[in-house]
Amino acid sequence: MLQKLSNNQLKLQKKIRGLTGKAIKQYNMIEDGDKIIAAISGGKDSFVMLDTLLHFKKVAPIKFEVVAVNLDQKQPGFPEHVLPEYFEKHNIDYYIIDKDTYSIVKEKLPEGKTTCSLCSRLRRGSLYSFAEEINATKIALGHHMDDVVETLFLNMFNNAKLKAMPPKLLSDDKRNIVIRPLTFCRESDIAKYAKICQFPIIPCNLCGSQENLQRKVIKSMLLTWEKDHPGRIENIFNSIRNISSSQLADEKVFDFENLTLNRQESRAKYDHAGPQISHSNLIEIFHSI
Repeated sequence: MLQKLSNNQLKLQKKIRGLTGKAIKQYNMIEDGDKIIAAISGGKDSFVMLDTLLHFKKVAPIKFEVVAVNLDQKQPGFPEHVLPEYFEKHNIDYYIIDKDTYSIVKEKLPEGKTTCSLCSRLRRGSLYSFAEEINATKIALGHHMDDVVETLFLNMFNNAKLKAMPPKLLSDDKRNIVIRPLTFCRESDIAKYAKICQFPIIPCNLCGSQENLQRKVIKSMLLTWEKDHPGRIENIFNSIRNISSSQLADEKVFDFENLTLNRQESRAKYDHAGPQISHSNLIEIFHSI
């Protein structure tokens, strides 16, 4: 929402908008007549998402509404004036939902325990209910590629599930659709753009200050991988978009039990490719491993 950007800043803006547009188109996130809740926490991701959605609202060939919604969780010290002032300054339609989820989290969880999971569920439930109240058709969240990959590893390491964050999600009761327009965007780009735009960032002191969060451990691991092997996070992300169910092990997804031979067709070409390995050579190979 700056008046003038440098060439490099314009490139970054174009990159974020381009990747967001690609995700929106690929997953049919926004349709004509949609009323979209942009869930604004006050963090960099949600601000950049809102900025990008408002841009597409102006230039898209379809008509849709964007309304900013902040859930005021009554955290001690939360600057309640910041978001309303920002929305009003920029003529953005908005709602503030007052709901004391902070007290619920503190009551349910012992001191020092990770609060993110419970806090997230409470926020999501509040947004689902509010979306129905105002007849919103989509709920947009600011998760990006790094969030998706981190969640993949969190679920693998802690829950033994191959599960991440989908770009588009139908709630279990089928009453709400969640979209993640920044799915193809990297966190580093979002952070740079948020700094350029000078959004009034509000840190999450409820859960973000907990140093023992597993997500921080995963993030550190991934950043180390990315430093040593540039492009690894994008490769991991692309892998969840390119799944071979027969090469995994979930019998609910692939029917391993009823696999049957079919020798009616000609032999595969691999039978004749490459040099032949003798039995003695094969034994030597196994012993050398």
